[in-house]
Amino acid sequence: MTDSVNRQDFLFELGTEELPPKALRTLSQALEVGVIAGLNEAFKPHGDVMLGNAEFMSYAAPRRLALLIKDLPLKVPGTINIISGPPVQIAFDEQGNPSKALEGFARKCGTTVENLQDINGKMSFSQSLPAKAIADELPAIIENALSKLPIPKRMRWGASRTEFVRPVKWLVMLLGDQVIESEILGLKAGRNTRGHRFHYNHEITLNQANEYLENLESVGWVIADFEERREKIRAQVESEGAAINGIAQIDEDLLDEVTALNEWPVALTGRFDDRFLEVPSQALISSMKEHQKYFHVTDSNGQLMPFFITIANIESTDPAQVIAGNEKVIRPRLADAAFFFETDKKRTLESRIEDLKSIVFQQELGTLHDKAVRVAVLAKHIAAQLGQDQDKAERAAMLAKTDLMTDMVYEFTDLQGLMGYHYALNDGEDEGVALAQNEQYMPRFAGDELPQSEPGIAVALADRLDTLTGLFGINQPPTGSKDPFALRRASLGVLRIIVERQLNLDLEDLIQVAANSYTDLPAKEGLVTRITDFMLDRFRAWYDDEGIATEVYLAVHALRPTRPLEFNQRVQAVSHIRTLEEAAALAAANKRVANILSKQEGDIASSVSETLLQEEAEKALAAAVADKATQLQPLIAQGDFKAVLEQLAELRPVVDKFFDDVMVMADNEAIRNNRLALLKQLRNLFLGVADISVLS
Repeated sequence: MTDSVNRQDFLFELGTEELPPKALRTLSQALEVGVIAGLNEAFKPHGDVMLGNAEFMSYAAPRRLALLIKDLPLKVPGTINIISGPPVQIAFDEQGNPSKALEGFARKCGTTVENLQDINGKMSFSQSLPAKAIADELPAIIENALSKLPIPKRMRWGASRTEFVRPVKWLVMLLGDQVIESEILGLKAGRNTRGHRFHYNHEITLNQANEYLENLESVGWVIADFEERREKIRAQVESEGAAINGIAQIDEDLLDEVTALNEWPVALTGRFDDRFLEVPSQALISSMKEHQKYFHVTDSNGQLMPFFITIANIESTDPAQVIAGNEKVIRPRLADAAFFFETDKKRTLESRIEDLKSIVFQQELGTLHDKAVRVAVLAKHIAAQLGQDQDKAERAAMLAKTDLMTDMVYEFTDLQGLMGYHYALNDGEDEGVALAQNEQYMPRFAGDELPQSEPGIAVALADRLDTLTGLFGINQPPTGSKDPFALRRASLGVLRIIVERQLNLDLEDLIQVAANSYTDLPAKEGLVTRITDFMLDRFRAWYDDEGIATEVYLAVHALRPTRPLEFNQRVQAVSHIRTLEEAAALAAANKRVANILSKQEGDIASSVSETLLQEEAEKALAAAVADKATQLQPLIAQGDFKAVLEQLAELRPVVDKFFDDVMVMADNEAIRNNRLALLKQLRNLFLGVADISVLS
């Protein structure tokens, strides 16, 4: 099929009231995906060919969602649709009469048996579908794509029964220079878009679909392209920061949000009083970001400067007045933060411990105070296991949630932990105890930094393990894609801390201590095993992300080591051994040994009798296994599993020789059992690291 088809540019634009800024980009992307899916269905089975030269460009601004498709084919070609029915051998009886199955198939196709034909051994119906104009298909495609947008809650307006994320105002449907007559969401399609709400609040007539971007920007004061607007804001903000000898700090989520709030962005720099810098900088930043959508500025040392950068949606003839207005608005916001800070400091965190009794952590698991007591017990145990200061770990855990009772954290919830750190220092608490108030939440997300202080590590582990234990204990583990308490993330956090901080801790031991702090858990039977298995299963995704083969993980998981640090050391060792040329042969030999041993009834002896060794190959293997058992003991004790497997790789020639020259299942029972004992010793050497038969 050639591409000598007529093509035109197609423009769809839906004008609305201001769309939700945090959802704008998602809505735009989903609209494009939905329209592409609809067109592929319309052009089926020629979608790849017909749409191959078409170019899709989605646009999104506060009051519009748009899609421009360049070089869209004007016609959907005619096709022959073949519907397959019953196989020929059951389509007719012995007399050649059509079977009931064939007659039923014909009725389903709206035809008669005479119009069916044998195609590749099946009675089939060929249906000719005529060519059709794409203009006739586009309204339904657009309407279907809009109906599938990810809108959690649609709204109605006025007396209309129409529903959308926001009230709709205008509709553009242009194919080349022609309006596609249609009605979508109660709006009749036309060729008129609208300009900026303040700079050019008028209709703009589009003669051609491809005039959209240029006319909107040059006439209407609207930059419709989300990415263009986003990068324009970034450049302006960076320039404003440099102009005051500072570095503008651009939060990507905030950048997306202000891009979705402005059609004609203009960056302006304002200033606030230096006295507010006495408040912890993150509190000021949160106030500016959350309430006013401002970017903050730091100096070359990373210290907050008394400036902010705001994005105006107009190009004012008097920008100083706009700046003054913003400075007037931010002043009471920062004054509130300063007031909260000074007021909170009048009470120590210790005095707020009792207040935790008024906050329910989880209905069946008690209050935050109950949780603090449990976490303190476990944190103290972890510190003891690691040879660290138990009192500091316990103290940090008891204070850990008290900043939730402060005015500052009540107002700015994302400051929990960070304000605990500042208030703990103000109270004269130990530096490590203070750091733990913030570090308890680390890592907050994938790739985030880990706690550094000893009390911080103990509390971060204890808090997550207490939550896991409690929720599993009341039968609320994650199910499928549902994980309301983020237990998978909590598990990965525990594993990361233990592995990356090189902590020799046993999950089963920690979970047992956590479980002992609960007096009545309905699902306590087998609880430690269930949680441990759940956590070890998280390693699978971890190693997938690292590019380590699944069978490497499975080889180690088969042994179920419950110390995450050791689990990781074994995985890294097995991953390394797979790069050696001996790996495949050793894996195959282990598989063979495992199969032989698994077929034996009764116990296999653990010791080998030298007097029963007959062949030179088995004598050589017995000697090599005995030597390796002695050599590997110190390496295993050190956790140097890589060196263990490298040593075992040296056994390949003697193992190969054994299987070439020795009949394991000898007729003589004593010799046979002795050879089985030798294979058991060989396999146990490898099982000291992993079940590498899984690699075969």
